[in-house]
Amino acid sequence: MKKGIHPTYYPDALVICACGNTWRTGSTRKEIRTEVCSKCHPFFTGQQQRILDMEGQVDRFYKRLQARQEFVDTQKAREMARTSPARPVAELELGNRPTEALIKAGLTTVGQVLERLAEGEASLLAVEGFGRKSLIDLKKRLRQLGYELPAAAEDIVV
Repeated sequence: MKKGIHPTYYPDALVICACGNTWRTGSTRKEIRTEVCSKCHPFFTGQQQRILDMEGQVDRFYKRLQARQEFVDTQKAREMARTSPARPVAELELGNRPTEALIKAGLTTVGQVLERLAEGEASLLAVEGFGRKSLIDLKKRLRQLGYELPAAAEDIVV
């Protein structure tokens, strides 16, 4: 062995636990502090059952149930926001020309567009710069987002 590279060994190192228990052992440190020892650890004291039941199964179940309910509520809120009639037409991603045509005609929200669709396809086709292709794209996008189209919008007018 090389001299001067090994740590000093203390054959009578003192070990002190948080519970107050002390004992001596051999170590490279003169004093060792621990949080748990064989006198206070639940495995050795036989109090494992007490630790396991501190938070009962029913409480844990209710916590999981509450977390699930919060998740479901968040999902519902997100879905409601997704199909909100107050959603701006610009978020439909129809393209610049059809979006600008709708905004120019005063149709700035999805709710207003749906009201116009309830009157029939012809009312939307009457908007200047908004043609048949734009109408098809609009209906497709509204269905993708989960909006229910009015019955009058389902009738194809040539």
